Amino acid sequence: MLRGHERIVREALAAHGGSEVKATGDGFMASFGSARKALECAIAVQKAFAEGGGAGGSANGVPLQVRIGLNAGEPVAEDGDLFGTAVNVAARIADQAQGGEILASNVVRELTAGKGFGFSDRGEQVLRGFEDPVRVYAVNWREGEG
Repeated sequence: MLRGHERIVREALAAHGGSEVKATGDGFMASFGSARKALECAIAVQKAFAEGGGAGGSANGVPLQVRIGLNAGEPVAEDGDLFGTAVNVAARIADQAQGGEILASNVVRELTAGKGFGFSDRGEQVLRGFEDPVRVYAVNWREGEG
């Protein structure tokens, strides 16, 4: 199941110009040159899992679902890894997502305005480790959603 998950994510990253920063056991950190490419990749990943995508399911037959969090900013790059506030906010946003969801910061929504993506406002969210709340949006990636 884990190998199928890794294959789906890595194929989507390659198809959408993403760079794998690191695999974290059952997750990935990736970077993109544009918010649009990151959103397109996230949607492709969710669609692949929703369609079965060869990742299999859990032992009890429940389909595998992933959580995705997106943020944009200027991370600190060091020794092939990324650090800093932009990265930490993305991770905290991902923590808030449910299986099958893509959550994005307001920055991502603003950068992709007018590019055909749909969002649903989730309001201001208090993220662990941050004083100021962050406005979070669910990406409407399913047909007829939003």
